[in-house]
Parts: sequence; C-alpha cells; structure tokens
Amino acid sequence: MEFKLSNGLIIPEIGFGTWMIPNNLAKDAVKNAIEQGYNLIDTAEAYMNEEGVAKGIREAGYPRNYVFLTTKLDANAKDLKQAKKCFQDSYKKLDLGPIDLMLIHSPQPWNEFRDKEKRYFKENLEIWGMLEEEYLYGRVRAIGVSNFQIDDLKNIIDNCNVKPMVNQILAHIGNMNFELINYCKDNDIVVEAYSPFGHGPLLKNDVIIKMADWYGVKPANICIKYLMQHGLIPLPKASSVEHIKENLNLDFTISESDMKKLDNIKDIDYEEYKVFPVFSNK
Repeated sequence: MEFKLSNGLIIPEIGFGTWMIPNNLAKDAVKNAIEQGYNLIDTAEAYMNEEGVAKGIREAGYPRNYVFLTTKLDANAKDLKQAKKCFQDSYKKLDLGPIDLMLIHSPQPWNEFRDKEKRYFKENLEIWGMLEEEYLYGRVRAIGVSNFQIDDLKNIIDNCNVKPMVNQILAHIGNMNFELINYCKDNDIVVEAYSPFGHGPLLKNDVIIKMADWYGVKPANICIKYLMQHGLIPLPKASSVEHIKENLNLDFTISESDMKKLDNIKDIDYEEYKVFPVFSNK
C-alpha cells in the first residue's frame, strides 16, 4: 500500500526512522534498511546524521527515485534568516538533489516545546512561506510539519498558498490523539507516527505479547500494524539487520475486536513518554 499526498506525490506506507542513530553509524543502518525493503527514510537536522543517511542511500545503489527521503528544519530556527540557512545546510549535507519531503520539526523551539503561552504563529507562517518558495523552485518535492497541534495547523492552513501535506506526530498504542489525527485527515494531511513502540514499554505489554503470539508475529509487528490500520505511516527504528527485517513482517490483519482492545490499553503510564525528546539548543 502507498499513500498519495495532496499534490499527487506517492509516499510509502512505512518508513525507517533514524533518530538517535549517530552519523558514523547511519550509513550502514540506512543501507541495511533499504536492502531489506524500506524505501522511506526519515532524518532531521536535529539528529545530526544527515550526511550518514545520505551516504547510506547512495551506497544502497538504487535509483534516487526509489528512496523517499524526509528531513526536518531545526525547530530552534524561528526566524526567516535562520530557517533559510538550515534549509541550505540540509540540502548541502544530503547532496541528493531535490529533497522528497521537508518538515518544520516543531511549532516551538525545543526548550519551549508545548508551552501554551509561546506559540510562534507569526514565525511559523514566515518559515512556511519560505518552504512554499523552495517547493515552487523544485528543491523540495513536498512540504509539511511535525508535532503541530490543531491550532498550529489551522494557523498555516488559513494563511498559506500550499497546505501542509504531512504532519509527523508522536503516536502509538495508548497514545493516539484521534482528534488531531482526524483533523489532519479531514484536511488531506497524511499523518506519520514516530516512536511506534512508545520508546520501548509497549513491547513488554502483556496484552500485546499475547496478541502477537496469536497472530504469529512479534510485539513490534502488532505496534506497527495497529498504526497502519488506523491510516498512519509508522516510522519504526531498529539497529540490527534482524530487527530491521523483522519489523516488515506485516502480512496479517488485526481483527476489529483486537483493534478495540489495543485502543483501550491504558495500563502503561504514558505520561513520561508524551513529552517529545528534547534536543539541545544551539
């Protein structure tokens, strides 16, 4: 299955995340992921591994249009001059021609993330205008956002020429913001889900483990398939070739009754996982 963005561009249904993969290890991780069947690769300026990710894409040896590459503007760049420099820096580091998808990494700088008083609506509109220009110039094939809530999205949608095509958010079993997800779908915005394993605890959940045994798969597969059946693009991360390959074992369907069981999982304390991992300010 593939998703079609609002501009007609096709994006794969599952991606390979590279957060916390050091630059010197990113090349092999990405190369392995592509060789195992991933053709959506996700990185960001904040991950400090764009060069390694690009090397992995090149060394995998596939035609450039086989791999859909996403990167993100530094969330701390909230003025136009900074944002332009960040775009140029990423473009140069990747050195792969047009970037398939560029996102604004967060509506706020990391040290003010989810601050209800500091919203940066004006700044995000200016930066969005810059992305619209890069999109029209052809240096990026699609544009979107990450970690944007409904009011952040509405601010862009009500004042833009090109609507966001993607919103990448934290989403996993036990932490599904269906109001936000449905708002995105209603506005033809594809939703990507990072941290599909909830930073780890989900893989040890008794309900998920028993369900995985029933379907003959691993708990990670249940977590990934759950998101896919809710119409999201999951971005699992793995370090070993075994797990990279294993995460693609998705040739099964979770029943409607089992999806409801997963929707109702509440026995893990998710509060500490709802805060996005904060990147240092530079």
